[in-house]
Amino acid sequence: MFSELKFDERGLVPVVAQDHATGEVLTLAYANEESLRLTVETGELHFYSRSREEIWRKGETSGNVLKLRQLRFDCDGDAIVALVEPTGPACHTGERSCFFRELGGDGTPQPALHETLASLERTLRSRAAERPEGSYTVKLLDDPKLIGEKVEEEAEEVVRAAREESDERVAEEAADLLYHLAVLLASREVPQSAAMEVLDGRRR
Repeated sequence: MFSELKFDERGLVPVVAQDHATGEVLTLAYANEESLRLTVETGELHFYSRSREEIWRKGETSGNVLKLRQLRFDCDGDAIVALVEPTGPACHTGERSCFFRELGGDGTPQPALHETLASLERTLRSRAAERPEGSYTVKLLDDPKLIGEKVEEEAEEVVRAAREESDERVAEEAADLLYHLAVLLASREVPQSAAMEVLDGRRR
């Protein structure tokens, strides 16, 4: 199964774990052939600890396992990307990703553009759970009729902007539509990934 992989002198290969739904990079660790076989057999990521010199299952103590969706390897065969479904924070610090610090800057990285909708979805879940007073999002979540009307309104404004206004205005109105559509999905507890899977299925 792993004949196309090139393990290093210690019999290891780096594995980047990436959220299957959002594209966010969660962690990097190393695997040997046995840990890769366990990953495939169990459907949960297993790695090889270089410091302890033993195989370990991600989430073994925390419960935050990484469920495997797909393994990909690069053109040289010496690195792997594991597309996963995280069941909790991937980092032992409690952060969602191990890559939560910025080199330079103020130390806290801004979300990459491909992470924007995923970050918004988590924020909407937080608003729904914590229900801060005066929150516009909470107001929408509490009124299905209103959120439906807002999606219709914002869709019309995108079309009008595309017909009559600048590219900047089109982007602004599109952002409003995406926000309200995300709230609508959250109100129905439909994950954005469900819509993405439908889109992905249509292109095949």
